[in-house]
Amino acid sequence: MHMADALISPAVGGAAWIVSAAAAAYSSAKIKKELGEQKVPLMAVAASFVFAAQMINFTIPGTGSSGHIGGGILLAGLLGPYPALLSLTAVLAIQCLFFADGGLLALGCNIFNMGVVPCLIVYPLIFKPLLGKSISAKTITAASILAVVIGLQIGAFGVVIETQLSGVTALPFSIFVLLMQPIHLAIGIVEGIITAAVLNFVYALRPEIAESGVTGEPLRAGISLSKVLACLAVLTLITGGIFSLFASAYPDGLEWAMEKTLDAGDGDAELEAAGPVFRRAEAIQEAAAFMPDYGFPIPEGEEGSAAGTSVAGLLGSVLTCILAGGTGYLIYRVKKNRLKAA
Repeated sequence: MHMADALISPAVGGAAWIVSAAAAAYSSAKIKKELGEQKVPLMAVAASFVFAAQMINFTIPGTGSSGHIGGGILLAGLLGPYPALLSLTAVLAIQCLFFADGGLLALGCNIFNMGVVPCLIVYPLIFKPLLGKSISAKTITAASILAVVIGLQIGAFGVVIETQLSGVTALPFSIFVLLMQPIHLAIGIVEGIITAAVLNFVYALRPEIAESGVTGEPLRAGISLSKVLACLAVLTLITGGIFSLFASAYPDGLEWAMEKTLDAGDGDAELEAAGPVFRRAEAIQEAAAFMPDYGFPIPEGEEGSAAGTSVAGLLGSVLTCILAGGTGYLIYRVKKNRLKAA
């Protein structure tokens, strides 16, 4: 559900950048005890896992469409809402800048739809109350599926609203929304099951992680996360380096809905952004993206190699790990120094 720049106007894109930046700053300020020294490595590895997992598009049977996980609820379940938003921001920034996945002008929209909505709205209002104090495999599963579905429905509707407010495309509102919501409902159910499976796996290894995410308290001293970190790291390497090769070739839910909407409305299927703001954003992205579309740069018309996909999956995971972990460590050190000075 990564939006391209051609879908939005500079005004909408700029406003979304401001809102998302404010949400990230707010999250940084709200982080207090939950991001202890033990959780910084978890923040880094969990973010890298979400990056790798987002590379795998799964087919939605009977639709000719595909989807991938967003990861907001998964990260919030592991880290708490505020570190989760910062981690997902790192994922989306790496994807946009180095792999040209999602537009640079649209990055604020993507962070809001895929990060702010699930982490700061759906997690505290849906996931956390459903999980309750009696955390179990059943409550984790129910909370994961419902929260992911609701979050993805709100995010998908956000894409429609942002597109309509921009007024730069020929996408009729009624058709677009009627296609976006059902396809993302199907995607949300699959993501909810995946989220529940990962959270239950981690809960079986270290139930304290789920409890810490809900209460906002740091992990108790002496608790080792080595098994969890090792398992997530191995899953990241396998997912980014191997499973990414088997991603569905069908368009994702947003691309599919756009194509169907344009066909139904006799619109132009080629959406192009025009204007100096779009050109500057495109130039910056082209200069930064050393592996566009998750592969080695190739002449137009030729197919990418499997090696390029694997390298992109592994390299992107490492870069995300560094950015998310570095952000977490910086916040942790600043908070710790302030407490000492107080």
